[in-house]
Amino acid sequence: MLAKRLRLALAAVSAAVVGVSMAIVNPMAAEAAAGCQVTYTIQNQWPDGFTASVNVNNLGDPVTSWNLVWTFGAGQRITNIWNATSVPNGSQITASNVSYNGSIPTNGSQSFGFNATWSGSNPVPTSFALNGTTCTGGTTTATTTTTSGPPTSTTTTTSRPPTTTTTSPPTGSLPSSFRWSSSGVLAGPKSDAQHPLPFSIKDFSVVRLGNQWLIYATIATASGGWNLIHFAFNDWPQAAAATHTFLDTASGIGPGYRAAPQLFFFAPQNLWYLVFQSAPPTYSTSTNPADPRSWSAPRTFIATEPAVVTQNKGAGQWIDFWVICDGATCYLFFTDNNGHLYRAQTSQASFPNGFANTQIVMTDSNRFALFEASNVYKVQGQNQYLLIIEAIGSNGRRYFRSWTSTSLTGSWTPLAATEANPFARSTNVTFSGAAWTQDISHGELVRAGNDQTLTINPCRLQYVYQGMDPSQSGLPYQQLPWRMGLLTQTNSPC
Repeated sequence: MLAKRLRLALAAVSAAVVGVSMAIVNPMAAEAAAGCQVTYTIQNQWPDGFTASVNVNNLGDPVTSWNLVWTFGAGQRITNIWNATSVPNGSQITASNVSYNGSIPTNGSQSFGFNATWSGSNPVPTSFALNGTTCTGGTTTATTTTTSGPPTSTTTTTSRPPTTTTTSPPTGSLPSSFRWSSSGVLAGPKSDAQHPLPFSIKDFSVVRLGNQWLIYATIATASGGWNLIHFAFNDWPQAAAATHTFLDTASGIGPGYRAAPQLFFFAPQNLWYLVFQSAPPTYSTSTNPADPRSWSAPRTFIATEPAVVTQNKGAGQWIDFWVICDGATCYLFFTDNNGHLYRAQTSQASFPNGFANTQIVMTDSNRFALFEASNVYKVQGQNQYLLIIEAIGSNGRRYFRSWTSTSLTGSWTPLAATEANPFARSTNVTFSGAAWTQDISHGELVRAGNDQTLTINPCRLQYVYQGMDPSQSGLPYQQLPWRMGLLTQTNSPC
């Protein structure tokens, strides 16, 4: 009996060994195709700085994460990046996906953008590599056969169109009328121990930095004050859950009247500016706007109200300050709740100091037609600027009018500037469900970059705005329940 058991055991072991041996000698082949094409676009350039976008087209097998490597040839240096992270190693840059854009299917693409500095010249990089594969516009197929000996590989190259590198900006233009779709309420006010039960969240400024949307906004507190908050999130549906940081207690901005923020990166100084009103036009600076605790103590652009404002504001006030720069000059636009748009200016070299020559740019006998919240943007790929101003319509609801100009000091031509043909009003906005607001009020267009040129892509307009429950519109202004929403253009001509 013992001998029989021993023979059975030996037979089982032999069968197992034979099975393993067969697995070792049986060849196993795997093929993986890799290839890519990169489009590198310089969207905007000024002395010492530029904005670029990079589109990565995957021609090979799908990837679930990516690294794109290139070398700057003239000492360029990235100062901030969005939709990717970057790690410099001397002149070599490695850009990597963020949490939401790691997957690229075959023939799919992902894009990211950045601001950078340059000196002397700004040549386009000559070579890119995606996950270690040089982007030639072709694919490389690696076949690996595994046996008991060393692996072997066979490489086959398939012809594809050559890699195209371009510096051409988008060719879209602004339409003469606009149509929008709106999100629901994306975010409302939150409280903490020092800020119980704020009434509203409003006056939004937005940038994309790294893998997050950064929002700075005004809050109206139950104590009757106005101050600033910050919150951040990866994608719009996450806005409501984001943590709010109150800048009066968390940063150098401090307590007191603070409202209507505007955030941008001033590339010549490699510094971020947060512009706001504290009565006069005021600013704080930071090297990292993602950290709301990093803001400096406030300073004023213009300490005393200019005489031209005093003489024309009536019962209004100078309000809602907005900075934009062209190649040599920076401009400060604002309104007065009394039918006037103003502009002051300083040289880019002197910024943030030296603002002067305040003058009236536009006037309307109906004070509600040029009321507040003026925004000015550079239209990408066009010799054109876009101006929008909040108005109060004949029905008492807020909306935006728009104008264009070829220069920041030029005359402004109406674009969509009437109640019947507005830039953005409840009458040209559709909602996926019930309309939660009849007011389209103070916010900001989503920009193509973060620098002082305030450039927008005319092929994809989105506007972060404040709206409110129409049934609450009879409350005192301090108590109006403003909330955040997002408009997306539905009639782009591109």
